[in-house]
Amino acid sequence: MLELDNIKINLNNDLKDLEEIKKSLDISSKKDRIKEIEMQMQDSSFWNDVNNANAINKEMKTLNDSLSKYEKLENDYNDIIDLIHLAEEEDDKSLVKEITISYDNLNKEINDYKLVLLFSGEYDNLDCIMHMSAGSGGTESCDFCEMLNRMYLRFFQKKGFDTKVIDYLDGDEAGIKSITYKISGENAYGYFKSESGVHRLVRISPFNAQNKRQTSFLSVDVIPDIKDDINIDIRDEDLKIDYFRASGAGGQHINKTSSAVRITHIPTGIVVQSQEERYQAINKENCMKMLKTKLLMIEQNKMKDKISNIRGDIKDNSFGSQIRNYILQPYKLVKDLRTGEETSDADSVLNGNIENFIMAYLRWIKLGCPDRKVMNDE
Repeated sequence: MLELDNIKINLNNDLKDLEEIKKSLDISSKKDRIKEIEMQMQDSSFWNDVNNANAINKEMKTLNDSLSKYEKLENDYNDIIDLIHLAEEEDDKSLVKEITISYDNLNKEINDYKLVLLFSGEYDNLDCIMHMSAGSGGTESCDFCEMLNRMYLRFFQKKGFDTKVIDYLDGDEAGIKSITYKISGENAYGYFKSESGVHRLVRISPFNAQNKRQTSFLSVDVIPDIKDDINIDIRDEDLKIDYFRASGAGGQHINKTSSAVRITHIPTGIVVQSQEERYQAINKENCMKMLKTKLLMIEQNKMKDKISNIRGDIKDNSFGSQIRNYILQPYKLVKDLRTGEETSDADSVLNGNIENFIMAYLRWIKLGCPDRKVMNDE
């Protein structure tokens, strides 16, 4: 039966998805932890510390819920396999409709669960702040910044994200030197955390009279927009605060007063900037919020030795530190050096079709960031 042949082919892909989910959930570790908790609960002194007992009970429920969801998917998959074998053995075409409905339900449940798992990070559901800054390459890098700005704007529109420019600086001759957005929408930080890092462009530069191939760089920095007060003490003497006139795209002044604010955190070198509001005090408040968020992320992720990965002013914005290459000459290839995801349709990527790269990154994170053999894409 042709319908069953097609379903069997699709089930092979679903099996791969189930194996990926199982690895991502670390099922064996969860089962070991459940056994460990069950042993603790059998101890007569377990309820002596009520708060600790309640916390362990809550952990147990979370583990069991996670395990049950996976086991349901696995059981549904096996039930469909059994039904297919029965239909084929008895040549019973009446089962095809039931199998098709069961398969469609399973496929939807797997895809829904994969998405939930991908966006399960602590801040994934929050809005975010994205900052882009041209790196080494001069005018070429500023033009590259404008290219990626267009790419992201098209993706924002496609996915229905709301955007608001917080800060903008024109390139000296062309393009954009830096731009900062606030991005609002479901799982905004979950989507765009994949873009943090250095991006590299190789092409025949329109700014090079000799038509030589040129390499340029820009950095992207993404942080969650945490609404709650962040309890981090920052000493006044650790801050360098600059005030200047706000300006917008095309060099148009938003106002005539020095309302824009730039704050540099001297111990870490983190730089944050805001000219979103008309009033200096509000822009300063926004800057402090961004600064505290970045310091919180450093502290929580124990990345004090890797500050450049999440800071707004990434110094190492040059060759050898990139996360993604955009090769337009002598061939076309966009490749993410972390995940290995690539496509030769560079034009499509630069027109905003970047979801495959984002999803590949989220899957890579869930699998524990396995090492990839990085090709030399010069």
